[in-house]
Amino acid sequence: MKRFLYIFISAALLASCSAKKDVYMFTSFHEPATDGLRMLYSFDAYHWTDLNKILIKPEVGDKVMRDPSIAQGKDGVFHLVWTSAWTGGKGFGYADSKDLLHWSPQRLINVMEDEPTVVNVWAPEIFYDDDNDQFIIVWASTIPGRFPVGTETENNNHRLYYTVTRDFKTFAKEKLFYDPGFSAIDAEIIKRAKNDYVMVVKDNTRPNRNIKVAFANNPLGPYTKASGAFTDNFTEGPTVAKAGDNYLIYYDAYREKIFGAQSTTDFKTFTNITKQVDVPVAHKHGTIFKTTKKVLSRLKQ
Repeated sequence: MKRFLYIFISAALLASCSAKKDVYMFTSFHEPATDGLRMLYSFDAYHWTDLNKILIKPEVGDKVMRDPSIAQGKDGVFHLVWTSAWTGGKGFGYADSKDLLHWSPQRLINVMEDEPTVVNVWAPEIFYDDDNDQFIIVWASTIPGRFPVGTETENNNHRLYYTVTRDFKTFAKEKLFYDPGFSAIDAEIIKRAKNDYVMVVKDNTRPNRNIKVAFANNPLGPYTKASGAFTDNFTEGPTVAKAGDNYLIYYDAYREKIFGAQSTTDFKTFTNITKQVDVPVAHKHGTIFKTTKKVLSRLKQ
């Protein structure tokens, strides 16, 4: 009887732990980006399933939703930002949700309003700085005449900018986040430990169009010189998932029309694992975050 009771309790504990296990979520959109937010989910960060539903439709800017990025604060609220205009916009879209199903009214956050010649606001990435209980939002903009053009034209010479907020009502004035000496977009911040941060970023110059990394001891930098590329050319939209001791870096290999992936433990040596991952066709780049099986269950219903 005691043996049976021990087995029963052990099984119950295992079931309870399994139920609480986090799930990986991957924000997504399909071209031409007018439908809205989609999501993939995974239990191992390698094999992904499409929820096959639209969670929120774009209503601000040019009514498109590209490059959706989500971060969750300590209060459990999910904050979503996205590219809301291909060109001509001065801000990005924003909405929040407690369950990823019911969303607040959408707002346009005009972070570049005081830059009259700005060409675009692309690929906002949101990062929750838990050490300072604040959100950092990084995006790419082109301001003609601001930086040496290099191999790019004045209208395609991006640099990375950022703002900081605690409540999404007031935002710090935008500042230059990273100038690597070349056109750069699609930056994501990863916290490895206290005072240990990595930024994964796309070199957007011709003929490169590939992905590099830089390091800092503060999420706001300053970041080191960008590394050499660890992906082939014509890759963009990197996002990172931690799986065990490995960091999996997903990216859109848009010339091949597939999603690629690299694995690393130190962001210095990389292994191509594209053939080991499974990403649904038509998925376009977003960011990976974690939530609970309970939240996923509601999304699937």
